Amino acid sequence: MSTTRGVGVPLCDLQAQYQELRPELEAAVCRVLASGQVILGPEVAALEREVAQYCGAAHAVGCGSGTDALLLGLHALGIGPGDEVILPPFTFFASVGAICRVGARPVFADIDAATYNLDPHQVESKITHSTKAIMPVHLYGQCADMEPLWNVAQRHNLCIIEDAAQAIGAEYQGKRTGTLGAVGCFSFYPSKNLGAYGDAGMVVTNDPEWAAHMACLRVHGMEPKYYHKYLGWNARLDAVQAALLRVKLPYLDSWVEGRQEVARRYDLLIEEEHLGHFLQRPITRPHRRHVYNQYVVRVGQGRRDALVRHLKSEHIGCDIYYPVPLHLQECMRHLGHFAGDFPASEEAARNVLALPMYPELTMEQQQRVIQSCARFLRQGLRQAA
Repeated sequence: MSTTRGVGVPLCDLQAQYQELRPELEAAVCRVLASGQVILGPEVAALEREVAQYCGAAHAVGCGSGTDALLLGLHALGIGPGDEVILPPFTFFASVGAICRVGARPVFADIDAATYNLDPHQVESKITHSTKAIMPVHLYGQCADMEPLWNVAQRHNLCIIEDAAQAIGAEYQGKRTGTLGAVGCFSFYPSKNLGAYGDAGMVVTNDPEWAAHMACLRVHGMEPKYYHKYLGWNARLDAVQAALLRVKLPYLDSWVEGRQEVARRYDLLIEEEHLGHFLQRPITRPHRRHVYNQYVVRVGQGRRDALVRHLKSEHIGCDIYYPVPLHLQECMRHLGHFAGDFPASEEAARNVLALPMYPELTMEQQQRVIQSCARFLRQGLRQAA
């Protein structure tokens, strides 16, 4: 294989998608501006119907961000001070931040080292009389192992809140994210598989009362206008973002297929370059639809950070999702955890690395990425010789 040294590959290229959809996206923005209805309104209502249908859920509530989605879900289920919610410590901070913001206590259970998702076998021992919910995170685009979590939740009368921020369209045993728990929470941050051009989020549920409660909470708990039933907050989704997302939603499954093809090519290239001992490829469990919000490898030999420096020197995009587990974050010290408490999460934080991933990524670009990794490994072997 040939490569061009010095030619960069971005971690995520939003311009390629924009150029493909530019006429439709710009027409959608103009439609909203001409309507004068720029907050909530018919565009948001239409997007809610379309996302609910896509997920196979009865109801969807648009909101300002993925974090708002988590907060709305927690509030709708009545979770607050004195309650506990079990979640993995290896995820983006919003998961634990939302739990703390409603006054509940986060309780961590370690991850499955192969998938980076919540290990269901670690959950039951964490349950106390104060536990109200389990929050699995479908990290990187693959569903957590839900069946054993369903069984635990049923035995202990607990709710499941899906943090599906990275996993719209992912499936578990033929069911899509958003329908695997009481509520499912999505982020439409621009880098997500279905990304807005700013912040946006959505909660889906089959419960009409919870949906109505969340719709009320997102407008300061107001129903009707200027009459406040609850202490809500401003979590509204604006109509411009909704209109842009409506343009993109019909393309989502084809983009997922593109991401899956990119992942297959990475797998093949890693094998061809004999890097499997150095770059551990993602593992997809049976009966899952992995949507590859990220393609994350585990770097061996304790050389992840050195590889990051090398890739950046060759203008190859990469990132670490996530370098510090939640239980070791400075603002979580009050929970009383220490290094060594959750070894699988801590090991992942030391070794994971996300390589460039987007549907338009070409074979040539992927060759540059993997050959750059191979050069790094060969250089290290020569230096050690």
